[in-house]
Amino acid sequence: MNTNYYIEIKDKLISNEVYKRVKDYSKNRSDLTTYYEVGKLLALAGKHYGEGIIKEYSKKLTSELGKNYTKSSLYNMLKFYELSLNFQTLSGNLSWSHYCELLWINDINKINYYVMIIEQNNLSVRELRSRIKSNEYERLDEETKIKLFNNEENKIEDFIKNPILIKNKYDFKNISEKILKQLILEDLKNFMSELGEGFCYIGDEYKIKIGNNYNYIDLLFYNINYNCYVVVELKIRELNKNDIGQIEIYMNYIDKNLKRIDMDKTIGIIICKKDNCFIMEYCSDKRVLAREYELI
Repeated sequence: MNTNYYIEIKDKLISNEVYKRVKDYSKNRSDLTTYYEVGKLLALAGKHYGEGIIKEYSKKLTSELGKNYTKSSLYNMLKFYELSLNFQTLSGNLSWSHYCELLWINDINKINYYVMIIEQNNLSVRELRSRIKSNEYERLDEETKIKLFNNEENKIEDFIKNPILIKNKYDFKNISEKILKQLILEDLKNFMSELGEGFCYIGDEYKIKIGNNYNYIDLLFYNINYNCYVVVELKIRELNKNDIGQIEIYMNYIDKNLKRIDMDKTIGIIICKKDNCFIMEYCSDKRVLAREYELI
């Protein structure tokens, strides 16, 4: 029985290598199918012979096939099969390397989240690894996680991380609003991913005229997923009620002068050093959101 399992595993791995050389365009699908089948065989072999069988197979495969089939690579195939039992269909849009980053996450809802954003944003393995390392899923609101679990409709605010991470690559000790904006603009792609998906940059210090005075919006975005403008104001201190009044004026201006009739109302985000829950709880305009920022 031991030998039969091994021969079948060996044959599948050889067939996969041959197939990938002949049909390079579909090698990812071949990898996923093969590693699923090998993982299933390893699970069956493990039931008969214990966990040690993986180490034994690793040595034989490496010796006979001339390729380094390590113990950890076979464990990954086993985990891949076990993971597949929790999914109706595994996504073919993810590579084997993507799955290797996800296999050791214990929370299936967390895995589902990362599968979703990989598909939506065509994330590379490096980008995925960076997002996992930043605890992106953990920084989502608990209500958002429940919505994801129940496949409920989301709102733009659901995917704004808290806290928002901003890279301080110059290691500034004293941060002004001007410097904070500079750090954001120099790593704009990362900042927009902290806000969520579908954000397009419109401009910074966006000039508007209110009455006889000119005002400047710190950052203006448009979100193509939710069909609305997004005003972002930066504060290096704790939030206060004047900040809410200020951003509401800016939002109303955008709604009156830029928003088309087929667009949703403008959203306002205040990024501040520390949330003031009392202010937010009693803020009448639910389109105004506050998020703490953290320099990394």
